[in-house]
Amino acid sequence: MAAAREPVTAFVALGANLGDARAAVAQALRDLGTLPQTQLLRASSLYRSAPVDSSGPDYINAVAELRTGLAPHALLTALQGLEQAAGRERPWRNAPRTLDLDLLLYDELTLDEPQLTLPHPRMAQRAFVLLPLAEIAPARVTAAQLQAVADQAISRLS
Repeated sequence: MAAAREPVTAFVALGANLGDARAAVAQALRDLGTLPQTQLLRASSLYRSAPVDSSGPDYINAVAELRTGLAPHALLTALQGLEQAAGRERPWRNAPRTLDLDLLLYDELTLDEPQLTLPHPRMAQRAFVLLPLAEIAPARVTAAQLQAVADQAISRLS
């Protein structure tokens, strides 16, 4: 059995645009807190955004802050398990989805591997990541980053 890891802070982006997307994201937020050695610390509001590099209906998005003892790849595997449980299929790159969970940040770790790149390589190009992240962790997002995505359609839901 692997030795326990010192818990770290991780941020996960959530999105869905098929089926009851709002319910899927809300359920995924609850499910994140049930992962082994993991606690949900904070979750952003829900946001509606137009697809970016994708198609289909608008997305429902959020970002969650976790405290986890899972190693980065173990956390990624757990996130993919939640996606599968929600009916996620991958017929083509950026296909519409019932649930998408992206590991954005894992403490201060920098990683560039085929299975996992940290920080997430496209997070700074996506309003649907930066706005919810800025809501719960403002120090993680700069004004310049927010300005760079200001033209992307996104709205905070009540």
